[in-house]
Amino acid sequence: MSAQAILDLSDRRPARRGGARRAAKRLATPLTRNALVADFLALCELDADVESLRAPADPATFAIGDEMVEHVADFEIVRDGSAYLVDVVTDDDLLVHPLRAAAIHGITAADGRPFLFETAASIRAEPRFTTMRLIMACKRTPVTAGDRVRILHQLDELGTMRLVDCASAVMNTQDGVAAVLALACEGLVAVDISRPILPETQVRRRHLPFADPFAF
Repeated sequence: MSAQAILDLSDRRPARRGGARRAAKRLATPLTRNALVADFLALCELDADVESLRAPADPATFAIGDEMVEHVADFEIVRDGSAYLVDVVTDDDLLVHPLRAAAIHGITAADGRPFLFETAASIRAEPRFTTMRLIMACKRTPVTAGDRVRILHQLDELGTMRLVDCASAVMNTQDGVAAVLALACEGLVAVDISRPILPETQVRRRHLPFADPFAF
């Protein structure tokens, strides 16, 4: 096509309306408390340092100024032998929470259990949140008995392994990485969720969540 023909085509184009066109903005769906609780529980499930979780927690009493305030937290988490209390709140709920002002500077119940908030900002902090989602997406990956034994056996032998090396032991499952992460969802292996999923992600055997009947 000649240069003159191109110019003629451009002349026939409809004129654009003046003024900047504003892109339609989609209203962000606010996070519900139920969604935050589900994410928080998934993080606890994958955290090898979490020994137990109780919901709701036993009532606790807090000294706020000259008053003693009783509060039942959403969860009691035991990590590394120490118990602490957690309330999962949305941003709106945090504004009217009875312990908000005191918790900003740190607050501990009369029985010694520290109290803290888990909000959307803390629960969905990156890269932990994306790592959790990637692992939980593998939860329904079927892992054959042979692959399961090979993965766990090499971790028993070597201790901590890179994810790419651990996945190389998989023979029957199509996706070796997904097979390893599926065992993390079962609580059989521990994956460092504080970092992104990479070939060098560290994987180790996790203590059984139940008593081993064959332990002597």
